[in-house]
Amino acid sequence: MTKTYVIDGAEVTDLESFWRVIGEAVNGTGGYFGRNLDSFADCLRGGFGTPDDGDFVIEWRDHELSRRALGRDETVRRLRLRLERGHPLNRAAVQAELDEAEAGRGTTVFDWLAQIIEERKPGGLRLR
Repeated sequence: MTKTYVIDGAEVTDLESFWRVIGEAVNGTGGYFGRNLDSFADCLRGGFGTPDDGDFVIEWRDHELSRRALGRDETVRRLRLRLERGHPLNRAAVQAELDEAEAGRGTTVFDWLAQIIEERKPGGLRLR
């Protein structure tokens, strides 16, 4: 039987709150299910609180609230942090992505998360 983990989109106000909300949805209060995009992708492969057989979906309720919270402003903020903290060899690519975001183009943090879920768990995301 497929296990469903529910995210309340109203609780997702930025990327940091997403990590808390998804961690608690999967593993209860204070639970962990990634704290960056790479670790989140790893968790989706299984073994971090999800069923051993990998039979689960993430149901993102009120996802439009999250889509707005994780939209352009949050994307610009995250890319600026990545630019500050990232490896010098990656700076040109991050700067180009930041320029696009500041111009109102390109993917958003919400898109990044949805894409990771779909790549690691095809069909594993239900937007409500």
